[in-house]
Amino acid sequence: QAQGVWAGRRQLFVRFASEAETATMYTSAAMLKEIDRQLGRTKVNSIVIGGRDPLGNLEFLTAAFASGGPPLPVPLMLDSDGQRPEALAMIAPYLALTQVTVEFVGPEAIRSSAIETLAAASGAGCAHALVLCPREDTSDPQLLRLIEQAHATSAETEVVIHPLLTGEPPMLDRRWSTLLEQAVTLHADTRLALRLPPPAGLR
Repeated sequence: QAQGVWAGRRQLFVRFASEAETATMYTSAAMLKEIDRQLGRTKVNSIVIGGRDPLGNLEFLTAAFASGGPPLPVPLMLDSDGQRPEALAMIAPYLALTQVTVEFVGPEAIRSSAIETLAAASGAGCAHALVLCPREDTSDPQLLRLIEQAHATSAETEVVIHPLLTGEPPMLDRRWSTLLEQAVTLHADTRLALRLPPPAGLR
């Protein structure tokens, strides 16, 4: 896992993406068989459902993970950009963690949906986290506003900020220690952590 609460954990990824020459297409039943085969070959901490907007494939996910079959032997995590809060309820009972990753691209409405997804996870009794991946043009007020909204939504939210490194060699700018000081006054469970770079940290 490249980022977030379980960064550095070895995981098996179920990643949804657009068309790709190297992609493999599965039915839900075939995918579960492949997961079982992989888990028999290697040790992983957990399985992550990812691909920015995996809940766009809700019918597939519910057929795979909410079909009443035997429980998975390792925890199941959802890592999404939070576009579909209304879809979370169908899969939340089977998740150990819902991680909403905000990369500060696209319209402001996406950030609002991310907060709604945290609320949906909290309401479903599922552990939840907000992961902030700022860009060069992301301001401190933008970050702090999201942290404040996450706290107002659920005091149980884990917040992880992945700061940008600057300079040569890459260094952590003093800005981030100041930002963290402000952030923890809004939400105590906030921390800084570095992302793992590709290829190990492919999103």
